[in-house]
Amino acid sequence: MDQKQQVIDTLSKVLSNELNSAEIAQMIEVPKTSDLGDYAFPTFMLAKLRHQAPQQIASDIVAQLDQSAFEKVQATGAYVNFFLNKAAYSADVLQDILTKQQHYGDANVGKGGNVTIDMSSPNIAKPFSMGHLRSTVIGNAIANILTKVGYHPIKINHLGDWGTQFGKLMVAYMKWGNEAEVKQDPINTLLKYYVRFHREAEDDPALNDEARLWFKKLEDGDEKATYLWKWFRDESLKEFKRIYDELGIDFDHYTGESFYNDKMQAIVDELKQKHLLEESRGAQIVDLDKFGLNPALILKSDGATLYITRDLATATYRYNTFHFVKSLYVVGMEQEGHFKQLKAVLSLMGDEWAKDIQYIGFGLITQNGKKLSTRKGNIVLLENVLQDATKLALDQINAKHPDLPNKDEVAHDVGVGAVIFHDLKNNRLDSFDFNLEEVVRFEGETGPYVQYTNVRAQSILRKAGIKHIAPDTALQLSDANAWDILKLLGDYPATVLRANNEYEPSVIAKYALHLAKAFNKYYANSKVLVDDDEKNARLALVESVSIVLQNALALLGVKAPAEM
Repeated sequence: MDQKQQVIDTLSKVLSNELNSAEIAQMIEVPKTSDLGDYAFPTFMLAKLRHQAPQQIASDIVAQLDQSAFEKVQATGAYVNFFLNKAAYSADVLQDILTKQQHYGDANVGKGGNVTIDMSSPNIAKPFSMGHLRSTVIGNAIANILTKVGYHPIKINHLGDWGTQFGKLMVAYMKWGNEAEVKQDPINTLLKYYVRFHREAEDDPALNDEARLWFKKLEDGDEKATYLWKWFRDESLKEFKRIYDELGIDFDHYTGESFYNDKMQAIVDELKQKHLLEESRGAQIVDLDKFGLNPALILKSDGATLYITRDLATATYRYNTFHFVKSLYVVGMEQEGHFKQLKAVLSLMGDEWAKDIQYIGFGLITQNGKKLSTRKGNIVLLENVLQDATKLALDQINAKHPDLPNKDEVAHDVGVGAVIFHDLKNNRLDSFDFNLEEVVRFEGETGPYVQYTNVRAQSILRKAGIKHIAPDTALQLSDANAWDILKLLGDYPATVLRANNEYEPSVIAKYALHLAKAFNKYYANSKVLVDDDEKNARLALVESVSIVLQNALALLGVKAPAEM
């Protein structure tokens, strides 16, 4: 039952000559406290139409309303305040959750349509740092939410496995490296070479010329350059796979930049055929003045392609292969201009599906206010952070619950969950400064707090000797302390839809925190296991909280241990 719609319908019957349903819906508010009701309708706009005081209008409306569906409706100042029927509402919400279980909140707005998601996309031969975390976990959570509302997400890891950086790495390896050192610790050793290259190149710019030469050899299929590139790539993929396994994240496709080498010429030819290419200082561009954008540089003066050339080929390949209804790019905020150019060029090419490309930006993770940079060696390795978080979780388990079965597995789920949740509770457009102690903190607004709340709910059910309350049980709950929880539970489907519409996983994370806080407050003030007429309804509330918390955590990519 949509309670807000019930309020709208009730008001429409007495206000149909002045406001339509859509206008009433926009005006409905949720009071800050439950003692003012569950929904409120302000009458200020009607005061202009009726030339009456808002307080009088509120009283008149209350007198005309059919209040039978509500506990009560009252005028408070200029507001008409609706109090929902708690017993009926509780039975409705709890029955819905207990019946649908993990499918509570499912929707079919996507109707099975394919959605490609470009996410994570680390660079080959560089370690997986905290800087890569955001695209990875935000993209994964968005994919989970899309599945929840009926889409078919296709997660693509567009690896950075091409470009002049490989020329730099080859030069660095040949000057300062050796095979045995690389085999012993591939990624960290390659990183050391890469950082040294940039340091040395500041005093010896000729190194950059050598790097360009070696990348040109790679493009031309030189045997040694190709061997080194494949070696660096294979070692990197092993490293990345281990980190993704730690995070519990997988991909449908690993198609790096190199995959599109033979697909760019067709794009350039099409641009020429459609007379979209213009020469500018020897380079080939597409004029984007009509979009208010800088020109898109397609070919350099030496004929070399650029990122946008490759991304045009990538977008075209994805549409032809997957026939997507949406194509999402989960990429840092600094790339927003690039994706505006991408959509604009595709539009000029006549690709109507360009409108379905959506750029999902996010803020930075900084350290001491500075951007993490592989080139300068200013990085925080994600693997180290996950290990530290897991160790901290294990220390707490050993201190509080040393006999916990599978405690190493639980510590991993809690530690990794803490890192993922810490990222996702932040609005994706916000940047935040990395602080290890804060990331792995288990008190306050954290993933472990939500996980522990679910564990507490499960523990209550075990004490009651039940696993599942039947949906057809008497579920009417009059306990005023449970009301905030019931309303939150009823809001979950709308919360999922909002997270989907905004591509904003933090909506789910913040919801989970609110529900956990409401439940812990309830637990502190109510005796759940008292034998009375509402015991089963209270247990149904506990089970419903556990179901929804597990559901919310799963959408974020966070595990929910049964014990901690």
